[in-house]
Amino acid sequence: MNLIRSLFIIASLLFLVACGGGSSSGNDNSDDIENPDPPVTEPEPIVITAAEASRFLSQATFGPSSNSIDNVLGSSPSEWFIAELEKPPTLHLDNLLSQFPDDERFPDERNNVLSQLAIAPRVSFWQAAIEGDDQLRQRMAFALSQIMVISTEGTLEDLPRATAQYMDILTGGAFDNYRNLLEQVTYSPAMAIYLTYLRNQKADPVQNRVPDENYAREVLQLFSLGLLELRTDGEPRLDSDGNEIELYDNNDITELAKVFTGLSFAGNSFTLGLSDIAPDSFYSPLQMFDDFHSSESKQFLGITIPTNTDGETSIDLALDAIFNHPNVGPFLGRQLIQRFVTSAPSPAYVERVAMAFNSGEFTLPNGEAVGTELRGDLAATIAAVLFDDEARNLEVAEQPSFGKLREPVLRFTHWARAFEINSADSSNERLLVNTGSPTALGQQPYRSPSVFNFYRPGYIATGTETGDLGLTAPEMQITNADTVIGYANFITAYVLGTNPKLFSDQPRTFVADYTPYIETELSADDLLDQLDLLLSHDRLTEKTRQRITTVLDQFSTDNQTDRLLRLQAAIIMIITSPEYIVLR
Repeated sequence: MNLIRSLFIIASLLFLVACGGGSSSGNDNSDDIENPDPPVTEPEPIVITAAEASRFLSQATFGPSSNSIDNVLGSSPSEWFIAELEKPPTLHLDNLLSQFPDDERFPDERNNVLSQLAIAPRVSFWQAAIEGDDQLRQRMAFALSQIMVISTEGTLEDLPRATAQYMDILTGGAFDNYRNLLEQVTYSPAMAIYLTYLRNQKADPVQNRVPDENYAREVLQLFSLGLLELRTDGEPRLDSDGNEIELYDNNDITELAKVFTGLSFAGNSFTLGLSDIAPDSFYSPLQMFDDFHSSESKQFLGITIPTNTDGETSIDLALDAIFNHPNVGPFLGRQLIQRFVTSAPSPAYVERVAMAFNSGEFTLPNGEAVGTELRGDLAATIAAVLFDDEARNLEVAEQPSFGKLREPVLRFTHWARAFEINSADSSNERLLVNTGSPTALGQQPYRSPSVFNFYRPGYIATGTETGDLGLTAPEMQITNADTVIGYANFITAYVLGTNPKLFSDQPRTFVADYTPYIETELSADDLLDQLDLLLSHDRLTEKTRQRITTVLDQFSTDNQTDRLLRLQAAIIMIITSPEYIVLR
């Protein structure tokens, strides 16, 4: 069968699958939208099914492979989790620095070499996400990057070292304490450049200068507290009149902005020009210059930092006050649940995760405790997210309010991991230079359009059944006619191996290994059984399977070439199906 006819069949089936054949999170018109009370926790079973292992890895990693499923089956999710905590981090900065000259400088900072280095953090991201052995850490770092956002869409495009150092902060701190992470982010050159508090100076009435408020606003609104006072379960507290309670006003922001004055590149003078700055300053923690720090008292969130407090102490006191606010646990916990498990978590689920954040400890199903018993322990927090009864219970997964759209990035990395590509070096991949376009994935890691990420955690899609039910569905904010088709076209190019290269004389990468599925002739049912487990943890409905089988039956299986085309058609149809797009 020729390729044109194969593509026609694939396109036809994409249309059929898009018209039906699967359930999706929150899109069932059902009055029963409440999650049930969580069942009593029981000891972790010695044996779990392959489908349960695949589902767990779909939540906790950049996508399961046959080997990773076998690893979980050979131990248990608890043992897998503990092993992940102990793995060394796959970092980004050192690899990028190795591509610079010995003195880390170029005669012309905008020459072609630096243009290639500008995309180096993106290249490093794909490699770590797809090939990194520390999968849970990498997924956690990606989740944190969507909460504590920087973006290379702007000045940071020309400062890859700063971006790579920031990526290392999130990767290295993925299982650390959130208070430590807040501090490292605050002193990060990338964040200071992105949110414009680099070289932020104390007020000067003569020059009509006031401190920049960007970071002060976002560290409260987006990185820690939100806007409203929350209960431990993430629901807004109400005053005696039944109104939501705002946490702070603009005066709090103005006062907090004084705290973040006096920071500049380390090892230089405060105002030294960029072309004269020591190269390592771009990836070293910022330095406090007290002469430029506001010596005034700072009053915010009900605390006061006294007059003449030095800059570093002011930051310590401010971050302590923010970190210890009761909002942080539910605010952060809810977003982590959304990134890993379900878009509209129940208040009870949020509360249990917040309690793990507050206590710094969580007991895994096998009875082993995780965490340092210190408030803000992220290892305990992510354990609570992944091992909560609502995350693991398959009856809960069938509730119409449960589940999430797989992020486009995770769909792509899952394909690459599932079929064990030969190399995840994307430096020669034209389609991976920027996947943010609606004609690609509609999402490029570390390149969101604003500090508000690709989508807001509170986004409700109006005009949809999820919206009518009041369910938050963040990924729906970048889901539209353009991105649905863009994803299908993008992933089809990779599945078929027609992804274009930047340089034709370079070795091909992102080549899938389909050998196990085409060496011998498999029936359509056997092939779908294997792919359904690997890609959608046995969630394909009978209707979808029948539609796919109808198409597969039109392919010859006489030789490996024909079997390859049939396999590729099956993969494309599954990873564009509702059962795959919605992770439940």
